[in-house]
Amino acid sequence: MTDTPEDPSPNAPKEARAAEAAAIRRRWITLGEMLALLAVSISGLTLYLNWSNKQDERAEKAIESRQASARAAKLILNARADSDDRLILTPAATDQIVQSQTFLFPAALGIAPVSTTGEPRIEARWFENALKRARDKAKLPDNSVGDEQLPVFITTRFVVNGEAREDRAIYDIGYGISGRWLSGHDVTLRGLSLVTREIDTSPAARVDARWAAVVTARN
Repeated sequence: MTDTPEDPSPNAPKEARAAEAAAIRRRWITLGEMLALLAVSISGLTLYLNWSNKQDERAEKAIESRQASARAAKLILNARADSDDRLILTPAATDQIVQSQTFLFPAALGIAPVSTTGEPRIEARWFENALKRARDKAKLPDNSVGDEQLPVFITTRFVVNGEAREDRAIYDIGYGISGRWLSGHDVTLRGLSLVTREIDTSPAARVDARWAAVVTARN
């Protein structure tokens, strides 16, 4: 009698299908978890980029604000001739308002500092006679060939954005001098030029040194 193989269990195909279905479900669950994780990662990255961009914007605005504040703290004076013997001074920045000024001239002129309030200006009468005597003592020419230079240390108190500030700088007053010995000499004011605001030593000494350099250059 020949042995015949046993028939497979009638439940085998069903169990295989169930196992396969379970495996498929597990794969879908794994894929779903991966998609969910990817979505969370993308969301987190988006939030981080948004936060980072805002931080960068805040940093840029802070830098711009500091730069604007630094610019506001720097005063550049422009001079406009109101007449031959008078210069009207105005800040280059329109949001700066000059309150008062003090002018310190070279010691060679032998004059006291001059102060102004509310009307920034330079007047030749403050120093004209003293300048003529100083030029004569220094043996400078009676008539200027080009623009002459008179160094002056200017302390300016001004207001910007509601804050009171002070600027200390050395400028050159540009002027011309002409005339004859009998009729006298006239001083004509030309303008104003910034020399330096980095005053690391006595401003009086710096002004005197610059005047000495001017005299040396003209002789």
